[in-house]
Amino acid sequence: MNSYFGQFGGRFVPEMLIPALDELEKCYEASIKEEGFHAELANLFNNYVGRPSPLYYAENLTKMLGGAKVYLKLESLNHTGAHKINNAVGQALLAKRMGKKYLIAETGAGQHGVATATVAAKVGMKCKVFMGEVDIKRQYPNVFSMKLLGAEVVSVKYGTRTLKDAVNAAFKYWIENLDDTYYLLGSALGPHPYPTIVRDFQSVIGKEIRQQMEDKEGRMPDVCIACVGGGSNAIGMFSDFINDGVRLIGVEAGGTGNKIGEHAARLSVGTPTEGIVQGYRSYFLQNEDGQLSDTHSISAGLDYAGIGPEHAYLHKAKRVEYVSVSDQETLDAFKLLSLTEGIIPALESSHAVAYALKEAPKLSKDKIVVVNISGRGDKDIFITAKALDNDNWKKFLTNETISPPDPLSTSRSTQNKEGEDKNVI
Repeated sequence: MNSYFGQFGGRFVPEMLIPALDELEKCYEASIKEEGFHAELANLFNNYVGRPSPLYYAENLTKMLGGAKVYLKLESLNHTGAHKINNAVGQALLAKRMGKKYLIAETGAGQHGVATATVAAKVGMKCKVFMGEVDIKRQYPNVFSMKLLGAEVVSVKYGTRTLKDAVNAAFKYWIENLDDTYYLLGSALGPHPYPTIVRDFQSVIGKEIRQQMEDKEGRMPDVCIACVGGGSNAIGMFSDFINDGVRLIGVEAGGTGNKIGEHAARLSVGTPTEGIVQGYRSYFLQNEDGQLSDTHSISAGLDYAGIGPEHAYLHKAKRVEYVSVSDQETLDAFKLLSLTEGIIPALESSHAVAYALKEAPKLSKDKIVVVNISGRGDKDIFITAKALDNDNWKKFLTNETISPPDPLSTSRSTQNKEGEDKNVI
């Protein structure tokens, strides 16, 4: 298995991690040669994840834009509401084969944390998820779900208190607990062999699109568009079309401006800066001292200073176009897709939708654009409600904090006092 994509990738980690990464690589290479592994994975994909996810023709949006036909790959309809579950179930099977007892993960938007907690419950393993304090506050619905699924959510309170610090915390914990713990890395980055493993498990997205397009249109799409944070949903979509003539577009977080700290666009704003961070060589947003710079995005899942090494390679090779859209354009796309198609996308996915709104009208009606809706938007309610319906959102939160006691709890309390039902819990 090649550890590099051109000059990007590799394995730059403490020596004590090398045996664990070697063990993972050997397990993966052996597993993908076994029919039993593929059968078990296919069973989980079909009967647990809910694959294949639909490829939906957005007829209303297409008519409104007046250009190319727009299809939406609805990864949002997967179990747990995002593409993250594809990689999580695959790596959980590897962890079981390696005899591990604990799963750990990092998360920004929380979707990977939910996916990891979900598969941990499914396969009977304990789970610990590292998440930046800032992201915990803005992604409470996913934090609650992780805890409900039995995971311990560890708040990372140093640095920017976002995804990059959660990654650092997860690696530190893993180094200290290698014998019984598996690090279920959530994106197509990190030290080899993680970028390849994550891409391969996410490649089901692109494979399905190819078959679904053949069934619906009798040909491949002309353009594929996906948001890019670390890059797992995008590389999963792009991987099956790299060697074809399909135009591939990755959309980064343009945030609120082009200054350092105002965005998370590694490739599309300014000049990309190469470096070695968190175990791999890629492009990173860095300050004058060569340290990871602050980033900003309205979407927690794109708020990351690095990008997966295969994306760095595809950028340098000019095979994929990397662009960015602003927070405001993202919110506008979020609203528009909700109103035109009755589909509420995640803010991450809304970046891809926003660029499609620009691109599709430029193309002729015989062209086809596929947009990856990598997740659904219910997780973002604390961000979108505040941005789009602030007054009512504040009223709701205020009412929740001062609401009267639960009537059921009150009645139970009364019953106990009266001695009518001492055993009610």
